[in-house]
Amino acid sequence: MALDPQLAALYAQRATAGIRPLYTMSLDEARAADLAAIQAASGSPEPVHEVTDIELPGPAGPLPARVYRPAGDGPLPVLVYFFGGGWTLGTIDTSDAICRSLTNAAGCLTVSVGYRLAPEHPFPAAVDDCFAALRRIAAAGRTGPLADADPLRIAVGGDSAGGNLSAVMTLLARDAGGPALTTQLLVYPNTDHRADTPSRRENTDPAFFNDKSVDWYWGNYLARAEDGDDPRASPLRAADHTGLPAALVITAEYDPLRDEGEAYAARLRESGVPVTLTRYPGMIHGFFAMAGTLDAGRRAIEQAATHLREAFAAAATEGK
Repeated sequence: MALDPQLAALYAQRATAGIRPLYTMSLDEARAADLAAIQAASGSPEPVHEVTDIELPGPAGPLPARVYRPAGDGPLPVLVYFFGGGWTLGTIDTSDAICRSLTNAAGCLTVSVGYRLAPEHPFPAAVDDCFAALRRIAAAGRTGPLADADPLRIAVGGDSAGGNLSAVMTLLARDAGGPALTTQLLVYPNTDHRADTPSRRENTDPAFFNDKSVDWYWGNYLARAEDGDDPRASPLRAADHTGLPAALVITAEYDPLRDEGEAYAARLRESGVPVTLTRYPGMIHGFFAMAGTLDAGRRAIEQAATHLREAFAAAATEGK
């Protein structure tokens, strides 16, 4: 089908404004432009009962994190959220609007985790940071904003590179014997460095995230191309996907990552993992962060929150 009418209007605006692709900018320019575009498209941030910036111990030093707490008493289920940006762009501010909405709608404690960015810190720095943060969030003896986190109801989630990192976290947690994870939320995730798919070949328009964008991000993330074969970089290449938590996978019709996200959903399903896969027609990569501009972005946030709420409720019942 054609672009969603709201996206078509956005396309026209971008064409008139002559907005340059991020991959044609310097790193500093791209990082600033990415954050500004996301904040403009996400709308006014929802008020949340409590928001606290903290630091978590990481393998190379403290990691910034932001804890969003809904109203109500603990213990509270937890969503550990990893922002997108091709492992190159982004901060915990990037996913602020998403985390606020999910906190309120899912009734969970949301922890947005900062991690080292490429190319300054190539693979596996982001993976190591995210897993260290996840393990700390799930550990006993927490204090402060994390004191009420329920270690038996922890989910991981993220969009784009954050979806990639979330998928990788489930593989690492399974192989390490924990922490136990309730579910995974994968929003248009990168899953295979060597993907050669119709969606990669078809989506070339420089007005939006395209095939060159994908190559640019992978080029920044990987110090060596062969590192992309590591399942910690390309989770679709893992030898075994059994025993992973149930997943909600969200993809977009006009996204170069569409096919590899859907291939990952299929691989999970083939491995006995319960999966819900939803492709949003007429949408582009990034729409999940555009709930203030796109109706489909709001619907996707609502779907994600419903999935989390139901998964947390089921885990609470099983734990009784």
